[in-house]
Amino acid sequence: MKYSWMDEYLLGKPGVTKDLQKDWNWIRYQIGGKMFAALCLGEDDKPYYITLKLEPMEGDFLRSQYEDIVPGYYMNKVHWNSVKPEGAVPDDLLKDMLDKSYQLVLGGLSKKKQREILG
Repeated sequence: MKYSWMDEYLLGKPGVTKDLQKDWNWIRYQIGGKMFAALCLGEDDKPYYITLKLEPMEGDFLRSQYEDIVPGYYMNKVHWNSVKPEGAVPDDLLKDMLDKSYQLVLGGLSKKKQREILG
């Protein structure tokens, strides 16, 4: 996978946990028990999509600009987007997308839960 830095980057964010959803063969990154990103693995356990959440208009715009960004694989196609892990999406853009996904899901948690996570 081109984005070998992703796991360390996401686990460095406050309150992030990861697990393997065996039924789907997805490595999920969560905050407060809510998924904000996933590494979708194939039968060979190699990544075939990185899935994350974005505001609908931003997701539409990015999908129109990059052929390696597609509607969310097995997810709500309005809010979720998938990035091909061997594609041409620049690292800085993927980091920005992951940051926004984290902030969207964090912002959807209760204020109390946000304070617990962020200290």
